[in-house]
Amino acid sequence: MKKYPVIALIIGLIALVLIQQEVIMPAVKKVIQSDLFLVDSKDKGDMAAISTPLTDLAYAHCNTYIKSILDPDVSISFPAKPLNAWSIGNYQYVINAEIDITSPTASTSTKKYVCRINYKNGDNEEGSLDFANWSIEGLSGLEAIN
Repeated sequence: MKKYPVIALIIGLIALVLIQQEVIMPAVKKVIQSDLFLVDSKDKGDMAAISTPLTDLAYAHCNTYIKSILDPDVSISFPAKPLNAWSIGNYQYVINAEIDITSPTASTSTKKYVCRINYKNGDNEEGSLDFANWSIEGLSGLEAIN
């Protein structure tokens, strides 16, 4: 094969393509068709923005988290409702809202933010008022404030 490196390369590429088509892809298709990644939950996700008691609580808990991470010298106020709230399924929510920020220099600005939050107790909604039962998965839009 030292005399014909191009032929060896072509044979190797053909072998890789055949292994991928005949071995790897059928295995991947079987895993996809299985219930391996299925999460069975009463909370189904929806692409449309919604307003439910749990999205209202998610918004309130996002606001509590934001208050805890901002500088105490910064004055903030939140509207009564978020701009949009989505349930992405399995008690996970995405909140899009605005915040009014007044800095110590008395300049006021309105910032939009997105908060992804997860309710840990699933179908048991008894502890939904307790912030300890929620976890903030991500927050964006307020990076430059702190």
